[in-house]
Amino acid sequence: MNLYYEKLNFIQNTPNDDFFKKIQIYKNLLNKFNAIHNLTHLANIDENIIDSLKILDFCNINHAKKIIDIGSGAGFPAVFLACILQESEFFLFEPNAKKAAFLRVIKTELGLDKITIIKEKIQTYPKFKVDIITSRALMDVKPLIKIAKGFYDEKTLFLLYKGSEIYKEIQGLSEYKIYNQGYRNYCLINVKE
Repeated sequence: MNLYYEKLNFIQNTPNDDFFKKIQIYKNLLNKFNAIHNLTHLANIDENIIDSLKILDFCNINHAKKIIDIGSGAGFPAVFLACILQESEFFLFEPNAKKAAFLRVIKTELGLDKITIIKEKIQTYPKFKVDIITSRALMDVKPLIKIAKGFYDEKTLFLLYKGSEIYKEIQGLSEYKIYNQGYRNYCLINVKE
């Protein structure tokens, strides 16, 4: 666990022992599910957990009451943000049945009562407004904003975990910030319609 203590330097959020226990439970469950269902090909789970939380070094999102994660997969970043932002409600959209089942087990085993797993594409779900919409390398920025229509307003923040193509993807958008950490770009966007 020293890796987390060394690499997570939260300004507003300090992980506690309960957080590290949850991380270990998550890793054990992911290994079990991966052996049967091949949920993810990630080589270094620790680095991906750190990646999920690194945005907290740059941005205080404690205010968020409702957060959507689109294409949650194996839970990056939403599961780990939910471990830290325990007062926020999370809605994880994951249409893949095996991944959604894994997320349900994670929710139960980690005691993350404020997570709702939705086994649907976001486009087909009844709309409601949220404070933050997250996604990690699911699709380009503009199509992602399009499929999230109805879930955001001018106050909603898109928190997108992107690679080197981010500067091409945001052309034409005016209100954004990008924080760079190695190969990762954490892109924060406000969409004005």
